[in-house]
Amino acid sequence: MTAARAEHVRRVIRPALERGAVVLCDRFSDSTLAYQGAGRGLPVEALRRLQELALDGCEPDLKLLLDIDVEAGLARRHSGGDTNRMDGEALDFHQRVAAWYRAEAAARPDVWRVVDAGRSEGEVAAQIIAIVSARIGEGEGVRMAGLTR
Repeated sequence: MTAARAEHVRRVIRPALERGAVVLCDRFSDSTLAYQGAGRGLPVEALRRLQELALDGCEPDLKLLLDIDVEAGLARRHSGGDTNRMDGEALDFHQRVAAWYRAEAAARPDVWRVVDAGRSEGEVAAQIIAIVSARIGEGEGVRMAGLTR
């Protein structure tokens, strides 16, 4: 995973940033720290150092945490039918992952924004668009996932 991330940064993200593009990623190095570190119990600081090597200084300036009660989030995932192997992990695994994300967001409010993902899809999308728009500036508007503002 880390080698693939390093390659993605080198081939896709860094060149896009150099062109002046805005880059959006679904999951990034924090996912490794949360799922492999907090969730699976691997040493978070060792994983963090590996991620730093892979990113080579290419760190997001905005991170969004879509925060929802763990049990409600799992119920939502299972009701949608589109699950993966992580969704089948025990509840305590997901609670450790969520706790890690929440602690990380609280420790770095300059980078993290927390979105209440327990609300409706439209409300969550509107908040995400507002946060991203504020960060990159309104310009001609922001279009994400088929939603416009």
